[in-house]
Amino acid sequence: MTLGPVAILGGTGQQGSGLARRLAAAGVHVIVGSRDPQRARATVDGWRPAVRVDIADNGAAAGSADTVLLAVPYTTVDALLEEIAPRMRPDAIAIDLIVPLTFAGGKMAMLEVVEGSAAEHIRAKLPASAALACAFKTIPAHLVDRVDEPLDCDEFICGDSDAARGRAAELVAHIAGLRAVDVGPLARARSIEQLTALAIAINRRHKRHDARFRIVGL
Repeated sequence: MTLGPVAILGGTGQQGSGLARRLAAAGVHVIVGSRDPQRARATVDGWRPAVRVDIADNGAAAGSADTVLLAVPYTTVDALLEEIAPRMRPDAIAIDLIVPLTFAGGKMAMLEVVEGSAAEHIRAKLPASAALACAFKTIPAHLVDRVDEPLDCDEFICGDSDAARGRAAELVAHIAGLRAVDVGPLARARSIEQLTALAIAINRRHKRHDARFRIVGL
């Protein structure tokens, strides 16, 4: 399959840059969105191996893409959505990568989200014409950023429509070593986000860094 343009907002962070490089290497047209495009360009120019991506401010990136990945901290997503919502294409599909975690005082905790999950919070603020799916929530960001290593795990996806879940699965299929596992409607994001917290807890307890999930029997 051939994806149209994919914007990654927060595309210079560990998770965003790892996905940008992996997708670009697979032939996807990637637009890295940033609050500071000049700074983003300097970061992208330092990527090794080098890949070809476009750079734009977040609003322009979102308005130029069929698929918009949200790879920013939960605490900044409201301001980002306010900026990009008026500029998104009517048939755009957003992919939420966000997990509402905090690490205050060295302790991990889930932030309280009234809607039940980061995904449902985002759904409430997106334009009604945009579809939403979740993906890439449970893979450690530093592992995604090590682009010379296969990820070798399953990735849970959910969404508010078949089209959204299909787009998320298509993205996952472009990344070596990943298999998409469709778990259904967007409300399942609550369980996925808790699984992320569980993976972090497993890593900490067993002094590991790369724990992630593989479903057997499927």
